[in-house]
Amino acid sequence: MSGHSKWSTIKRKKGVNDAKRGKLFAKLIRSIEVAVKEGGTDPASNPSLNQAINKAKSNSVPSENIQRAIKRSDGVDNLSNYSEIYYEGYGPFGVAFYLTCVTDNKNRASSDVRSTFTKFKGSLGNPGSVSYLFERRGMFEVTGESDIITDYCIENGCLEIKEQVDSIIVEVNPKQYTKFKEWFESHEIKILSSDIPFLPKEHVIINSKQFNTIGNLIEALEELEDVHDVYTNFDISEKEFQSILK
Repeated sequence: MSGHSKWSTIKRKKGVNDAKRGKLFAKLIRSIEVAVKEGGTDPASNPSLNQAINKAKSNSVPSENIQRAIKRSDGVDNLSNYSEIYYEGYGPFGVAFYLTCVTDNKNRASSDVRSTFTKFKGSLGNPGSVSYLFERRGMFEVTGESDIITDYCIENGCLEIKEQVDSIIVEVNPKQYTKFKEWFESHEIKILSSDIPFLPKEHVIINSKQFNTIGNLIEALEELEDVHDVYTNFDISEKEFQSILK
């Protein structure tokens, strides 16, 4: 179970209050609106929209909100100021951070990200300083009949399968994301979460105390108005992770 998956588990366990949920919903809706503006309203021919919709659904954004955002954004010009940008840097303990932002004010986004890194004793890096440490993959956390899931994944060339206590992590080539998603849904495999994240090629191992420090930085970055995704290359042993869950 990777650091990315462990952090997702912690977030689900902690839950979110109404204020944070409202802010998250607003970010996810903005991603949908920008995706529509850039590639049209059909998820089948607009991979960015397909991903934005799936991520919104994984975070319990109501379907009617998603459809309203798509209709509202079709043909609207005032979204043209928004663009997707990336930031790279290092947090404490040598942990690399790769951020995706959707913003209409690059100066604000850059200033907020830089000051947050500084506050938590990290540093914002130059483009290319950490991106080489990450690669994009389709990722699912699912529950269902283990043998059926595993057999299908192996037969269809998934990149990695990780069985956990109560779920299975499946990593696939991003080009196969839709294929796997449709198969899971058609076979009544419950998808706990799905995304096409940037995952680390190698990890920095940290302990439970360091995990709390890194977690605080991740949460602070995720709270920023323009930050949509925070990816890191930390990992923590299963024993230490279980001690955090208790």
